[in-house]
Amino acid sequence: MNRKPAVAGRFYPAHPQQLHDAVFGYLQDVRSTGKAPKAMIVPHAGYVYSGPIAATAYARLKPAAASITRVVLIGPSHHVAFRGLAVSRTHAYTTPLGDVEVDQAAIEALVSLPFVEYIEQAHTLEHSLEVHLPFLQSVLQQFTLVPIVAGDASPELVSQALELLWGGDETLLIISSDLSHYHDYDTAKRLDQATSRMIEQLQYNDICGEAACGKVPVNGLLKLLKQKGLSIKTIDLRNSGDTAGNKQQVVGYGAYVVD
Repeated sequence: MNRKPAVAGRFYPAHPQQLHDAVFGYLQDVRSTGKAPKAMIVPHAGYVYSGPIAATAYARLKPAAASITRVVLIGPSHHVAFRGLAVSRTHAYTTPLGDVEVDQAAIEALVSLPFVEYIEQAHTLEHSLEVHLPFLQSVLQQFTLVPIVAGDASPELVSQALELLWGGDETLLIISSDLSHYHDYDTAKRLDQATSRMIEQLQYNDICGEAACGKVPVNGLLKLLKQKGLSIKTIDLRNSGDTAGNKQQVVGYGAYVVD
């Protein structure tokens, strides 16, 4: 049982070669520096809007292309309301670039937690996970996926799930989130700069849904980083007015890494 693409042809090209060219175009525009991150917060909009910002994070994975063999990917639910975290019984996530195998052992470990359950409908149409996969398929060599959709869950619960999956250098954690939505350009810049400061200061109790649509997984990661004494930094902060949209109503996008 494979989870089929829901937003191919809308959020990103459905044709494999066109998708390949688009992703590599974004990645080639980035000069990556430093070691590969352990965790990242990356936006999940249509590629013409957020692709350049996402690429600044994904380009940093190149030094670890062969050593990262498991990706934990957690994003917010845009279509289904539920409590806790949702996993799927699917064996693979499919994109136009091929299949990504799901780490079944990790899923079984997750569902031992009382706030994690199988909710297939939370995964079926959700773009917050899907849009990251072509970037991962283009940068990494061989990896399995742990896909998680977040519903209503506290930072404590999310951090508990992330701690369970933290692993070593073989595991990468990706938090999927955009920032502010539908403000004018200058207002969005001000709001997103404030949110970025809160992210860097690990203020996991202060980031609301209007600041970041993925506030549930974002806050969970920030709580875990605080527990572990780790830091996170902003490497890109732009909005749709900088990429492919007008400046009257924009959506904010940030890329953040934990080295």
